[in-house]
Amino acid sequence: MTRILPVIALVLAAVAGGAWYLTQPAGSGVVTPAEAQTTAETPDADMILPDRVLGSEDAPVTVVVYSSYTCPHCANFHADQFKNLKAEYIDTGKVRYVHREVYFDRYALWGGMIANCGGDMRYFGIADMLYEQQKDWIGSGDGDEILGNLRRMGKTAGLSDDEVDACFADQEMATKLVATYQSTAEADGINATPTLVIDGEKHSNMSYDALKDIIEERLAAQ
Repeated sequence: MTRILPVIALVLAAVAGGAWYLTQPAGSGVVTPAEAQTTAETPDADMILPDRVLGSEDAPVTVVVYSSYTCPHCANFHADQFKNLKAEYIDTGKVRYVHREVYFDRYALWGGMIANCGGDMRYFGIADMLYEQQKDWIGSGDGDEILGNLRRMGKTAGLSDDEVDACFADQEMATKLVATYQSTAEADGINATPTLVIDGEKHSNMSYDALKDIIEERLAAQ
């Protein structure tokens, strides 16, 4: 499980003199987390984006997962617990699944931007790629390399060059993503990833068998 910073520093890390170190490659046309943070510290209701949801709205159990695209534990959760959960409970109408993005760093934010730029039809497909190819697109950890890899992933998902450029330069969207993260994570007391909130009850990362036991208990209580 990966720990996250307090809400006051969700995306940014302060350095001496109050400057922010999270910047993007010069001239890349990419919004920085600092720019996104500027108007997101006390988000208004109209800044909060709708949840990204899989499954039936009428499902008897709701599972909310807070996850970061740059968190190795989250990639493992996606490959194991999520895949099993989807096949056994989401696709069968028993679980409503909510995916909420967590931004440790600028790279997780960039991943969130390209996933959200794909629109409703592409969102979960791009999210799948981000988790499944996490080691590949993060690569050496160089910002330019990561940005190039994310651009290629966006194009693989069907976005044009112009759409990808517009996506990474969209300060309004970045601000809303950060504001949404801050609002929901603070409300649910999130301090690590992945964290699950099952019918309003917070749980730390767990095996699929443990998750299944909780869901079965919830279903039996309906």
